[in-house]
Amino acid sequence: MEDTFSHVVYSKNVLEFVTVSNEFCNILEHNAEYPKKDFIGVALKILPLLYLKSSVLPKTEEELVDEFIDKAVDEGLYQHILNSVKEKMGQHDDYLEVFTADMQHSDMPLTATISEDLADIYQDIKNFIEAYKTAVAEIMNDALFEVTNNFELYWGQRLVNTLRALHNVYYSGDDLNEEDKKKKEEESKRNTDEWIISKVQKMWQDDHDDLNEIE
Repeated sequence: MEDTFSHVVYSKNVLEFVTVSNEFCNILEHNAEYPKKDFIGVALKILPLLYLKSSVLPKTEEELVDEFIDKAVDEGLYQHILNSVKEKMGQHDDYLEVFTADMQHSDMPLTATISEDLADIYQDIKNFIEAYKTAVAEIMNDALFEVTNNFELYWGQRLVNTLRALHNVYYSGDDLNEEDKKKKEEESKRNTDEWIISKVQKMWQDDHDDLNEIE
C-alpha cells in the first residue's frame, strides 16, 4: 500500500491539480445556474488557479505506450458544453485573437470564441479527471502525461487567451445580466401567452360541451 501511494500521481501537486480541475469542470457543467456576470466572475478566479496548478505538475513518462485510454468527452458532451457557454456569453462570446500561428499569414484580425476555448480546455481536463478516477496508477500516470503535454502545447495558451477576453468583458461596464433579464421577460411572456391560449381553448371546450348537452 505504501509503495502504491508513493507513485507520482499521488503527489501533492497532482492532488491539488485534481481538486482545481474538478471544480473547473463542475462550473462549466452547471454554468446555466449562474447569472452571466457571476459565471464570468467565477471563471476569472478558477482559470488563473488552474493555470498555476498545471504549471507545477511533475513530468512523467508513458507507462502504457501501446494501450489506448478511453476518452470521457465525446462529441455530444463537447458540443453541450460549447453551446451552453456560447448561450451564456451571448454577444460577448467573440473576441479578437493575436496569439495564434494563423496570424502570421493573415492581414486581417482573427476571431476566437470564449465558448470554444473553454470547451477545449474542459475536454482535456475532463478526460484526465475521469481517467484519474480509475485509481489504476498506470492509467492515472498516462493521463497526467497527456494533460501536461497538452497544457504546454495547446490549452495553456487557450486558457490565458480566454482569461484576457473574460477580463475585458467583466470590466467593460456593460450590463452583463441584461440578456438574462430579456430571457426571463421572454419566458414570462411565453408562459403568459401559453396560459391565455390554454384558457381560450378551455372556454371553447366548455362552450362546445354545453352545446352538446343542449342537443
